[in-house]
Amino acid sequence: MKPWILGLTGGIGSGKTAVADHFASLGVHVVDADQAARWVVEPGRPALLQIAEHFGEDILLPSGELDRAALRERVFRSPDERKWLEQLLHPLIRAEIARHLALAESPYAIMVSPLLVESGQYRQVDRVLVVDVPEALQVQRTIGRDRTSEEQVRAILKVQAAREERLRHADDVLLNDRDLPWLKSEVERLHHFYLTLRGGGNECDHR
Repeated sequence: MKPWILGLTGGIGSGKTAVADHFASLGVHVVDADQAARWVVEPGRPALLQIAEHFGEDILLPSGELDRAALRERVFRSPDERKWLEQLLHPLIRAEIARHLALAESPYAIMVSPLLVESGQYRQVDRVLVVDVPEALQVQRTIGRDRTSEEQVRAILKVQAAREERLRHADDVLLNDRDLPWLKSEVERLHHFYLTLRGGGNECDHR
């Protein structure tokens, strides 16, 4: 039987990676949309050539790889540029994710994406799990992890879906405001529940 797909999302600093890693350690096939986004712009891939043509050669590092920081800076400043980039990359990323999900052999597979709601990727999954965290904690964790400024974290939060919007699409919510052992036990509880589901729904929840 083909595995059903769980979409896993959460804002920056919510702990999505820790959650995904623990699901993976339980034998669940996990595909990361951020990784897929990196694969499609690797040197030699057509998308990278188009990006360099559009933004100019200085968007590349001396090694020929994409200068992610420079690109992020450009698209944060200009909604039009962000739109152009999304229209180029989203279909490629979708195809890349589908290719990797097709390799899954676990009863269900997980697609991890910070922009699951914003990009419409939630339409590709059977069920949505949101890792939720109070905004103040998000900011504090991200500053500590990325050594970035509060201003930049808040700019990213603005681009990501509002917490309420994410929660509106959630079938399940994991509130990550405690420690790692607790988080792992919650992941295990959800995993056992997911193993009982067929196609991501249960008897009373056919989406």
